Amino acid sequence: MKDRLSNLQSKISEARLGGGQSRIDSQHSKGKLTARERIDLLLDSGSFEEIGMLVQHRSKHFGLDKQTFLGDGVITGYGTVNGRLIYVFSQDFTVLGGSLAEAHAEKICRIMDLAMSNGAPIIGLNDSGGARIQEGVVSLAGYADIFYRNTRCSGVVPQISAIMGPCAGGAVYSPAITDFIMMVEQTSYMFVTGPNVVKTVTHETVTSEELGGAMTHASKSGVTHFALANEVECIEAIKSLLSFIPQNCEELPPRVMYELQDEYRQILDSIIPENPNQPYDMKEVIAGIVDSDSFFEVHKDYAENIIVGFARIAGRSIGIVANQPAFLAGVLDIKSSNKAARFVRFCDSFNIPLLVLEDVPGFLPGTDQEWNGIISNGAKLLYAFSEATVPRITVITRKAYGGAYDVMNSKHIGADMNFAWPTAEIAVMGARGAAEIIFKHEITKSDNPEEKWKEKEREYAEMFANPYEAAARGFVDEVIVPGHTREKLIRAFAMLENKAEKLPRKKHGNIPL
Repeated sequence: MKDRLSNLQSKISEARLGGGQSRIDSQHSKGKLTARERIDLLLDSGSFEEIGMLVQHRSKHFGLDKQTFLGDGVITGYGTVNGRLIYVFSQDFTVLGGSLAEAHAEKICRIMDLAMSNGAPIIGLNDSGGARIQEGVVSLAGYADIFYRNTRCSGVVPQISAIMGPCAGGAVYSPAITDFIMMVEQTSYMFVTGPNVVKTVTHETVTSEELGGAMTHASKSGVTHFALANEVECIEAIKSLLSFIPQNCEELPPRVMYELQDEYRQILDSIIPENPNQPYDMKEVIAGIVDSDSFFEVHKDYAENIIVGFARIAGRSIGIVANQPAFLAGVLDIKSSNKAARFVRFCDSFNIPLLVLEDVPGFLPGTDQEWNGIISNGAKLLYAFSEATVPRITVITRKAYGGAYDVMNSKHIGADMNFAWPTAEIAVMGARGAAEIIFKHEITKSDNPEEKWKEKEREYAEMFANPYEAAARGFVDEVIVPGHTREKLIRAFAMLENKAEKLPRKKHGNIPL
């Protein structure tokens, strides 16, 4: 018995050592943590239970039959984050470059199956050179098994992918299906084809960082939702994200204790400029509405004309979608529509109420937008809001023009409550453009066309560029003093807490992809 225990202890030590001390030292020299260090940072101390520690690869080709690596390059198991169950896999680049093959994939699939069965989030810490070419099609099959489970898990349990190193070729499609992707600046990258292939095919010379680094995907492609300075910040961001979302689609998001106080926020009364064309920062509005320091922005560097993220109002977790007048005047375009639609669908999947802060002059005009599909892409956001059954509240702070008014969670597409500030302008279009169309004949015949135009602009603005016409028709529930917005939202979300709405019976809708 002693010999067997000694043998077991030896195997455990071998498995925990991974690819050997020299490779671990090399990992550290690149500013990267080891696979086990990442898990230790993520999970509550002492909570990790490993599954499949002694699994070995099955390849008999190209010399691998003479090499044994316990765990086959990935650490899998479960534990807790702030006391809540999660499942995790962490690829070990020190073992065959973290390459994925049959046993490696089976371990990840096992974790995903357990997460589905037990209703808990899946965290993937990705650091892999891709498919293990020595195992051929078996490696490709392993990826497909994971993709299939990613899709089955979607909308059932939250899935978060942290890219801690290389993620290339077919490997990128697993993170792409998950709910959120985090990348580490300078040490992680994602691309379907690498710089060498790009140079061969297109003759472009580009580095891995330029092609698929964290900031490239955070600001240009929108593939990643977060770009973090280092791995410690990345893991802390995962913990923060988990604090806003429930364990699965059957649960409500977590709440923190909050005692009601004086909820009036005077700063909101003076935040809108006198000049309707002057920008302001919508993040200041958000800060004045949500619980102190609770806003957790998602996709910060991508499509900055719209803001999405999580926050708390009186301890309740909510999702926020807000136009940003400080960037492109807050217009909706292809990128912002996609960004917001994806976020709305996540919140709806996991029972997170939605708050929409609206100041939108319309959709961005131009051939680039039209030729690249602003119609179908804008429809994604419209579809996402229309389909959402969670509590939905809109606050119109200033402009709500044209079709964008409809799309941004209007009453007509199912919003539960709509508030407007006195500065709200709800109309088909801006007063100046509307006056030019409606009163074109009078303006051109006038002795002073410019003065007549301004006169008619004022006339139109007085009649339509305000919230009262919409309120008279019930499209806006109440015109409120901005400083009272927070207390109105606290009461409204509390009122909607038990909302129960079901979609028509169907297999699934056909969102305009």
